[in-house]
Amino acid sequence: MTHMVLEVKQSLDERCNQILRNMEASLTARDRVGIQDFVLLDAYTSESAFLDNLRKRFHENLIYTYIGTLLVSVNPYKELDIYSKKQMDTYMGVNFFELPPHIYALADNVFRTMQSEFNNHFILISGESGAGKTEASKKILQFYAVSCPSTKLLNNVRDRLLLSNPVLEAFGNAKTLKNDNSSRFGKYMDIQFDHQGGAVGGHILSYLLEKSRVVHQNHGERNFHIFYQLVEGGEEDLLRWLGLERNCQHYSYLVQGGCAKVSSINDKSDWRMVQKALSVIEFNESDIEHLFGIIASVLHLGNIKFVADVRGYASLNNNQEMHWVSKLLGIPAQVLQQGLTHRKIEAKAEEVFSPFSVDHAVYARDALAKAIYGRTFNWLVNKINESLANKDSSRKTVIGLLDIYGFEVFNVNSFEQFCINYCNEKLQQLFIQLTLKSEQEEYEMEGIEWEPVPYFNNKIICDLVEEKHRGIISLLDEECLRPGEATDLTLLEKMEETIGGHPHFVTHKLADQKTRKTLERGDFRLLHYAGEVTYCVVGFLDKNNDLLYRNGKEVMRQSKNAIIKHCFPSTEPDSKRRPETVVTQFKSSLVGLTEILMSKEPWYVRCIKPNEAKQPGRFDDVLVRHQVKYLGLMEHLRVRRAGFAYRRKYDIFLQRYKPLCPDTWPNWKGTAAEGVRCLIKHLGYKPDEYKMGRSKIFIRHPRTLFATEDAFQVCKHKLATRIQAKYKGYRVKGDYQKQRDAATKIENCWRGIMARKEREKRAWAVKVIKKFIKGFITRNQPACNDNSEYLAYVRQNYLTRLRENLPKTVLEKDSWLTPPPIMKEASQLLKKLYIRHMVGKYVQGITPQRKAQLVLKAQTSSMFKGKKENYPFSVCRPFVDTRIGAEDINIKVLQMIQHEHIKYSVPVVKYDRNGFRPRLRQLIFTQEAAYLVEEAKIKQRIDYISLKGVSVSNLSDNFLILHVTCDDIKQKGDLVLQCDYLFEALTKLSVIANKQNYIKVVQGSVRFDIQPGREGFVDFKSGQESMVYRAKNGHLMVESTRTKSR
Repeated sequence: MTHMVLEVKQSLDERCNQILRNMEASLTARDRVGIQDFVLLDAYTSESAFLDNLRKRFHENLIYTYIGTLLVSVNPYKELDIYSKKQMDTYMGVNFFELPPHIYALADNVFRTMQSEFNNHFILISGESGAGKTEASKKILQFYAVSCPSTKLLNNVRDRLLLSNPVLEAFGNAKTLKNDNSSRFGKYMDIQFDHQGGAVGGHILSYLLEKSRVVHQNHGERNFHIFYQLVEGGEEDLLRWLGLERNCQHYSYLVQGGCAKVSSINDKSDWRMVQKALSVIEFNESDIEHLFGIIASVLHLGNIKFVADVRGYASLNNNQEMHWVSKLLGIPAQVLQQGLTHRKIEAKAEEVFSPFSVDHAVYARDALAKAIYGRTFNWLVNKINESLANKDSSRKTVIGLLDIYGFEVFNVNSFEQFCINYCNEKLQQLFIQLTLKSEQEEYEMEGIEWEPVPYFNNKIICDLVEEKHRGIISLLDEECLRPGEATDLTLLEKMEETIGGHPHFVTHKLADQKTRKTLERGDFRLLHYAGEVTYCVVGFLDKNNDLLYRNGKEVMRQSKNAIIKHCFPSTEPDSKRRPETVVTQFKSSLVGLTEILMSKEPWYVRCIKPNEAKQPGRFDDVLVRHQVKYLGLMEHLRVRRAGFAYRRKYDIFLQRYKPLCPDTWPNWKGTAAEGVRCLIKHLGYKPDEYKMGRSKIFIRHPRTLFATEDAFQVCKHKLATRIQAKYKGYRVKGDYQKQRDAATKIENCWRGIMARKEREKRAWAVKVIKKFIKGFITRNQPACNDNSEYLAYVRQNYLTRLRENLPKTVLEKDSWLTPPPIMKEASQLLKKLYIRHMVGKYVQGITPQRKAQLVLKAQTSSMFKGKKENYPFSVCRPFVDTRIGAEDINIKVLQMIQHEHIKYSVPVVKYDRNGFRPRLRQLIFTQEAAYLVEEAKIKQRIDYISLKGVSVSNLSDNFLILHVTCDDIKQKGDLVLQCDYLFEALTKLSVIANKQNYIKVVQGSVRFDIQPGREGFVDFKSGQESMVYRAKNGHLMVESTRTKSR
């Protein structure tokens, strides 16, 4: 029951916490993590305040911030756990400003607006290279893949949409100095949805592929990824068929940047992904074979070298590479060779082939390589579009994704940067127009007077670039088309003549003295909306022409490769007029893109790169300020803040802030507009701080909103407590009766179960007790049914107790547990086994040194145990090899006896035979004799052969008498000695002299020979204290204390 109450309590807490979380606003943490919408920034005109807010959020890993509905994204350069399926579910179907800023919130809002209004939308993703544009578009696609309805057909379309990315990245992306996966083309993708919101198709447009990268890369950059993926990841059979080697260093088009291998790129893994994607997008084997044949032919083409013949004309230096290009493209080698070394000139009705110089041949080769790759890329995009095409003709709504290059400013800016920055000028113009238009439309729809917004109109710059006959594009085209020797410098002169007075254009010639120092003679500078950019005019004409000689096209038309045939069709008009220049084509495609975007509702993602080193956590203020300026973010913020900073629908505003007014809390009965009017009157809003529209309230200053939000934060905690109390009371009262009824039923059932179990236990216990008593009574009878269980219990009980009370050592063997009669025999057997086990274990643990010690101790025991009083005290004292070291024996003595090998030496007190005066001596045992030594003198030598015996008393004294054979009167008699290490010395003597039986333990007196014919006595007795003295009877009296027996 307690468990159920806890579960109910926990459930209530979780629900209350969820309510509190839903009531939370992300504005509460604005001081720590910044403001999540720049529109609510007080100092909205301050670039420093803008950067400070962006930096705060970046350092808290909050990489997304709003400017109204525009999303600012800062690349974190690390993995963040904010893109999971759970995150996607959190943002699905939620009000745009209800949760913290996220790309999923933008994607979901676009999707829901498209469904509710049934109109078309586009998301413009822009930013510098490396700012995260490609990743942002991937995240949006992944969100739609998860959030849209799912069927087998829709899943097939979804997979193709997702897998078109790795294919386009392989063929259109490359490593640059700023980004290891930089998109080198602009991409616009339409995703088509049916009326139920399912993704049913798509279409991709590409813009300005950087074809020049195929033949030239700056140092530190790479060619397009697909070349390296093919060389590094291609199967051996494929490479052999293509005539390639697994070494990028062998191909001229791949080594110019000096970085064929990059640590952040896994070409082998990416190759497998591209192969998988091609199969899903329904490329057949023939298409894939022809496609990779073209890629390989470009590599071979780059390795073709030219040398000058005797007339100075170009001729081939490498027939092997020509062979592979001919084979892979299916073009006769002779035709191909002529196309690379000759130019076809038509003169009236005649055709003449003019030979190239080496420089012209290299130009023709590179132009052909660029044309082949560029047209193949267009074919690839069209093939993907065929796979994504929706066959159903019913009306579809569309969400477009525009991933396009951001404003680019390098140390040296060329033709590509001019085109990219022109594109950004056009998009900025469109951006401001659409933003102002949407603001104006919202004001008009809400019935609020529109206040004109001052802003920088960049039409003057767009006209400078694209105006007919006078714009830079027109002048560039004219210079490319005019006869005669046109050069990049003549183009610059023409621009100086035509547009020299324009305020946004300056060159070295036109500049003042100060500005001239910052310009080279071949430079011109444009003042774009985002700032000044200096362009180097060198290469403008060549890159704009991008000419492929006519006979180069004719050579390609003879190809047997199906893709090349499609890219160079025979039906292509072969006009003698020069084709459109690159910049004109780009201008036309921009016009088409603008028309597409103008027909759709805009949404924006602005991507920012925080630092050049791609390091996480590092925020470079100068770099970010530069991008904020170039992306026009301050301009956009000024437009959004020109009128009212904050606007919300009445029902949303009232739902959030109604607790602040007693009249609107808890439920407002009237319309939402009347409720908001009542609420702001209670809050004391001034008339100039707000406007009431038809469906929204408009608040002019962020501080007004923050004051309201702060008041709500104070109020909500009290409110939450009251809501919790009411809610818990309501739930608990309802649940209490259910719990009480349930508890009664459970108690009844439980008591019945427990009673039955108790009865069964008692019946079992009675049976067991009866059997136990009967077994006890018959325990001494032979085993039968009545006593078998009792006897088994007795055995088990005894063995259990025995296990817990086993002797710890061999010395405790007598502490064996007394067995019951039935276990006596088994107990004896177990005791014998266990003692043997302990003895074996003890013996295994004895070291050789310990064993030798025990042998000596055993010998001592055999001689003195039970015979001499103080023997027990010596048992615990270990014996040592000697008591006097060689350094303590006089050197002269050592020289005299060293040949006999000293075995043991010990300090002793020698008592004179006459008068019994004590004298300190050293007793030394050698292999052959015992020596009594006084410093440098040997006082007495006793051969072991002449040793008759050794006498010791049975008391606790340390005296010993060495009895020696004394046949000659000149010989010294027996020795009376006192030794502190008596037992050790005698044991050593018995072992060395092999006279174990010569040692006698005597009682009372010991007689000894002073010399032949004279004898003396040593008397032993017990007393109060130990003493040695000469008795009145002339004997040596040794008195020792009585020791307590151990």
